Amino acid sequence: MAFNPQFARLGEVLIHNLAVTEEELKEALIKQNNFGLKIGETLIKLGYLKENPLMLALSQQLQYAVVDQNTLLEVPVETVALIPEAFAHEKRVIAIRLDADGLVVAMTDPEDIEVLDSLKKVTGKNPKPILIGDSLLTDALEKYYKSIRTTSEVESAVGGFDFVQIDDDENEITIEASKDADAPVVKLTNLIFSEAIKSGATDIHIEPMTKHTRVRYRIDGSLREVMNPPVGMHSGIVSLIKVMGKLNIAERRLPQDGQISLKTQMKSMDVRVSLTPTVLGEKVVMRLLDKGEFGFNLATLGFEDEDMEIFKRVIKRPYGIIIVSGPTGSGKSTSLHAALKTIYTVENNIVTVEDPVEYRLEGVTQIETKAQIGLTFGAALRSVMRQDPDIVLLGEIRDNETADIAIKFSLTGHLVFSTLHANDAPATITRLIDIGIKPFLVGSSLCLVMAQRLVRKNCSHCATEYTPTEQELIEAGLEGKDITGFNFKVGHGCVHCDNTGYSGRTGIFELLRVDAEIRQLIFDEANQDNIRDLAIKNGMRTLHDAAINKMKRGLTSIREVIKMTVSDD
Repeated sequence: MAFNPQFARLGEVLIHNLAVTEEELKEALIKQNNFGLKIGETLIKLGYLKENPLMLALSQQLQYAVVDQNTLLEVPVETVALIPEAFAHEKRVIAIRLDADGLVVAMTDPEDIEVLDSLKKVTGKNPKPILIGDSLLTDALEKYYKSIRTTSEVESAVGGFDFVQIDDDENEITIEASKDADAPVVKLTNLIFSEAIKSGATDIHIEPMTKHTRVRYRIDGSLREVMNPPVGMHSGIVSLIKVMGKLNIAERRLPQDGQISLKTQMKSMDVRVSLTPTVLGEKVVMRLLDKGEFGFNLATLGFEDEDMEIFKRVIKRPYGIIIVSGPTGSGKSTSLHAALKTIYTVENNIVTVEDPVEYRLEGVTQIETKAQIGLTFGAALRSVMRQDPDIVLLGEIRDNETADIAIKFSLTGHLVFSTLHANDAPATITRLIDIGIKPFLVGSSLCLVMAQRLVRKNCSHCATEYTPTEQELIEAGLEGKDITGFNFKVGHGCVHCDNTGYSGRTGIFELLRVDAEIRQLIFDEANQDNIRDLAIKNGMRTLHDAAINKMKRGLTSIREVIKMTVSDD
């Protein structure tokens, strides 16, 4: 007799679909009561089953359609809003589509009669249930109701705002009005900050456009547009931010920099504010720095095993300079602070001089420079020399003075960590010489240069196999090379990754050890190409090769490799 899932238990359907084994099902049945979960949820908790095979089995057994991820991405917000947020979260349901004969709703349990009856009363529509996985529903509820909340709060904030353009001077909300906690500008600015913190943004961009103000957050290294308040509110938002940052609200012709300290229920933040005048008005860019304890370690940064071994060995040296290079936002500070966290002991006096202090490290003396009162990098470092340090982290080598002090520290028996802006590891060496440091000092003190970048990781929920185009292979430097065994993947976008195809970032690293051969090239003032060739010959993995390794395993996409690195060919 043919197997009919409609007349079978869920476990039997899963075994028939080869989703689980009989032994796994027996174990789940034994532990089900202890967990207080349904059998499918128990199998997932034990790690024997994924959500998609469970949904397929339930669909076959109960004869309900399963929500399609692409459909879920395109649900109109106004349709989702037909069900109140509190009800949707409590009853585990989301509205998908409004048909002529009822409201299509996605539920984890489409046979819950009580919920269906309540839905009919709440919406006034006849509910038509379909299936959805629990984790997918959680992400969808968060995504859509967050959008609904944000939209309604922006509308509430700007609802009472009546803008009449008279002239340039009157095209601004006065600060007196903004001091009112209920003022539209205050409510909107609070919303901008709170949503940025919730989203895990590292930067906020507030910029005037012709017809509106554009607010963007940088998340996972990429900017995302989140809201568009009326352009008439722009100058009021800017003025409020200036007041918060103790800046000159009357100055709109020159760039200004300031700092804001924020404390929310979630966390405390330092905000670095930068304002610059544009033809349409002042643009605000704010860097968000978490004042909480540093939560990274070397194992979570993305090092390959060989690179991790090299890095760990070098950072335990008693003296020398270790430099991490890369552009702004490439994770340099994160790597250095993770290194300090790894080697910290009560026996070592570790001192950092930074601008700003991005991460707090327990047990480490951290100094933040303040150029306006004369506490420059040079002044702070000269003070540190009298503080009996063992290990010094210099936030950035910016000029000859700071580089010279760092060299002196290393040559007098101290281990020095610092950063430098350069394109790759060999270019970092020539950059130090360009700053004015003698080649024999660079060669004598430098023990490791590490260039790094951050690449976005493919979303684990929507990444699928991908066949690169010929042009992509050329741009990635793979034309004509053996790509057998490459696991090319690309995320197509889903509710888990906010339709970007990526979720989180990982580091790619280029480690150049300054051994006797490299040191001799530095002494001989060789160019960076000669240094690079010898380093590669001695086993250095370039940034491009490191990115290819990540892509080969499906961790990132070929598009990220092309975007973030340059082929060595």
